[in-house]
Amino acid sequence: MRLNSLSGRPQPIWPALAACLSLPGAACPAVSAPVRDQAETRRFDLETSDGVSLATWYYEPSEDAAPLATVILVHDFEGSHKSVEPLALALREAGCTVAVPDLRGHGASKAQEGHDADLEIRQLRKSDLELIAAGAGGRLREQSAVRGDLETVHRFLASRGAAGGSAEAPLVVIGCGAGATLAALWTAADWAWPPLASGPQGQEVKALVLVSPAWAAKGLTIQPALGTDAIRREIPLLVLVGKADRDGIRLFEQLKQKRPREWFDQRADKEFTKAKEVEKPDDATLFLVQFDTTLSGEKLAAEADTAPRIKTFLELVLGDDSRPRSR
Repeated sequence: MRLNSLSGRPQPIWPALAACLSLPGAACPAVSAPVRDQAETRRFDLETSDGVSLATWYYEPSEDAAPLATVILVHDFEGSHKSVEPLALALREAGCTVAVPDLRGHGASKAQEGHDADLEIRQLRKSDLELIAAGAGGRLREQSAVRGDLETVHRFLASRGAAGGSAEAPLVVIGCGAGATLAALWTAADWAWPPLASGPQGQEVKALVLVSPAWAAKGLTIQPALGTDAIRREIPLLVLVGKADRDGIRLFEQLKQKRPREWFDQRADKEFTKAKEVEKPDDATLFLVQFDTTLSGEKLAAEADTAPRIKTFLELVLGDDSRPRSR
């Protein structure tokens, strides 16, 4: 991968990559927009295993856009698909198919008739929040007894041929704030499904992006995900933070200990640093990018510079075979 400066002249690869991943005004490839009238946004109402009607928005790029990834985008607590729509639209312009559910207790999602479920976010219990990221029950994933919000979206994408190991558009999960915690927990659950004699039924998430991840929110913590090999070592991971996001920095520093030879660190107003064993960009699997702003969470995700950084990360780590590397 070789990036160019604003002048168009070749630059040493690491400074150029640092510029592309770092701050506003840097030499980052533009996100080109497809023909607008060919792109589509549709709403689907999906059903979780416990009777939640999950309003899900599906952003499909035009046929002219080169496929980059299929993305499940997870909003923050007290947000909705609307609060992350700027990022969803920008990712669609970059060639991503994006699915954004209104999580239970948020937006247009509601309990189905005959199910006595309180879906007010302020009254949801820790167990309700954990169910958002749950996918388990039985040995066969297709027949799982517990299908929370994100597992339900995954099944929907698989039914459309948009998830499940597609080499053209590998599955990526992006979460904002507490949604990043949920994204990490569900990614760990995806990787926990045991393989069958016919082949794998999990490990479909190929990259994870956490925007201002919250260490803990409403009793829910990211710690269980950090205890899994998937998050500690296996999956390429980008942490995007603002200058006040202490939880994101803490998370990155903890993960660095598990990937001591594979990290890249770009702080605001500082020279980039990297593991000494990282000789070329695709040697790294763990990235931190800090923006020179006090914005965080969904507001940081909505910034115009965020989608190009995610696009660069995905182009870098997904590679030709779209599979994380075992360590």
